[in-house]
Amino acid sequence: MPPVDLDLRLVRYFTVVAEYRHFGRAAEALRVAQPSLSRQIRHLEQQLGARLLDRTPQGSRLTEAGEVFLPQARALLRSADQAAARTRAAAQPSRITIGYTIGLIVTPAVRQLRREQPDADVQTLHLDWNEPREALLDHRVDAVVTRMPIRTNGLHVTVLYDEPRVLLVPLDHRLAGKESVTLDDIAGEPIPRLPDPAWNAYWRIDPRPDGSPAPDGPLVEAIEDKNELIAAGQAVAVIPAGMAGGRPRPDLTTIPLDGIEPSHVVLATRAGDRGRLVAAFRRCAQALLTG
Repeated sequence: MPPVDLDLRLVRYFTVVAEYRHFGRAAEALRVAQPSLSRQIRHLEQQLGARLLDRTPQGSRLTEAGEVFLPQARALLRSADQAAARTRAAAQPSRITIGYTIGLIVTPAVRQLRREQPDADVQTLHLDWNEPREALLDHRVDAVVTRMPIRTNGLHVTVLYDEPRVLLVPLDHRLAGKESVTLDDIAGEPIPRLPDPAWNAYWRIDPRPDGSPAPDGPLVEAIEDKNELIAAGQAVAVIPAGMAGGRPRPDLTTIPLDGIEPSHVVLATRAGDRGRLVAAFRRCAQALLTG
């Protein structure tokens, strides 16, 4: 059977229609006319020799063949993006993008790298708390300063410094103003849940040292939503001291939390990346990013 010459643009169109389950909304997101999008999907189906989508009164749904093709299509697009990124990186060896997450300052190391490598194009990019690993593997960034826990397979991780974990409460909370608290002081306090299992366990300290579960709070993804829940008196949270900056908003305050291990601020890069700028930034980060 002759090889199929897939058009990656059509593959991308298919993944967007599969995401929206609606040709009209997908066409709007892609900024193409709906009839044109329908024709492009039909052309892809002809290339593959299989129907991928069925139209329904509510929109569209994947056929059995579409269900099989969707994860392969996403992997194909990701592989193409990585190939392009690696090719650009090889053609531009004097460029590096450094990521960082909330409450972490990379400026001293970035400034030092620019002084040491005046011909290099050194960029920075803020990432959400749950983006670092994906951003590295997708080549959006070449190094990330972030916090543990992080899945380390495929990465090289260096601990830069430890950071205390503190309790975040509303100003009118019964514990506000205390010099410090322990887990026993918040044994019955709800703590927001996080969608990432590792972060959920680590930042809720779940289970507690005695094996008991941490009290459940609402599920949140955005830090701003968590802060709003806490300010409203619906929960408290354990956070890294650097993320609070002492006081993340005027109706919240932090209290030192005794008896738990500090969090770790780390530098993560792609495993096997031996680029000179990555190595140079690692040296700068280890020397200057000390908390």
